[in-house]
Amino acid sequence: MQKILILGLGNTLLSDEGVGVHVVQALAAAPVDDGVELLDGGTLGFVLAGPVAEAAALVVVDAAQLHEAPGTVRVFKDAEMDSFLAGTRKGSVHEVGLIDLMGIARLTDTWPARRALVAIQPGRVDWGEAASAPVAAAVPLACGHIRSLLREWRHGAA
Repeated sequence: MQKILILGLGNTLLSDEGVGVHVVQALAAAPVDDGVELLDGGTLGFVLAGPVAEAAALVVVDAAQLHEAPGTVRVFKDAEMDSFLAGTRKGSVHEVGLIDLMGIARLTDTWPARRALVAIQPGRVDWGEAASAPVAAAVPLACGHIRSLLREWRHGAA
């Protein structure tokens, strides 16, 4: 398989909102597979359309409103990811919403066929560089989900 992009999103100055970046940093602390690129996407800008277009597969990690307990992790794959994004189009602290990035990629026919959103329910989105205890505890769980996705995609499972 060609390059897999793992894109962590979030503002690390807004406590739990930065969880996507924290997950990518945790993944970087241990070896990842060849062909996997880890990218701190910060608060998401149109500049990320380039790396997404170059990826054969995409994993996005971000805080999301799941209407669950803080620290809950859910994985949305392929069309399920698209549906979740379309259903949650509301204000974001990101410069450009992930749904906007998806729209650009679809217009240019560069939205990866294999894609997943690893979404983590924030508990607190306020000034602060540290995640709340439940969200910090979810980081290893999110990393485990990502490693499972990588194994699944490497072995050709749908």
